[in-house]
Amino acid sequence: MNIASVNNLGSLSNYGQTSALKTSENRNAAFEDIFQSALNLVKQTNDYTNAAEEAETAYALGLMDSTTDLMVAQQKANYALQYTVAVRNNVMDAYKEIMNLQF
Repeated sequence: MNIASVNNLGSLSNYGQTSALKTSENRNAAFEDIFQSALNLVKQTNDYTNAAEEAETAYALGLMDSTTDLMVAQQKANYALQYTVAVRNNVMDAYKEIMNLQF
């Protein structure tokens, strides 16, 4: 009886462990990507809001004459804030749904 081929079966037991680790790493990487996207969204919204406030100050001080540029900056900030709030609301709804699941 040749048992040399049976010794190679030991490497198969590690297969499930490395596969589970890779799955866990993929899930962590996916969550990290989504989290970074959300942080970038908030940062971009903050940048637009700051730009609108700077444009308002510049217009009030007479440094800027164009009301069009002021309105564009304000609309960008407004739309970015509305989008951020909509995303937050959808995330909160999804969280509430997950919390209401019964296993």
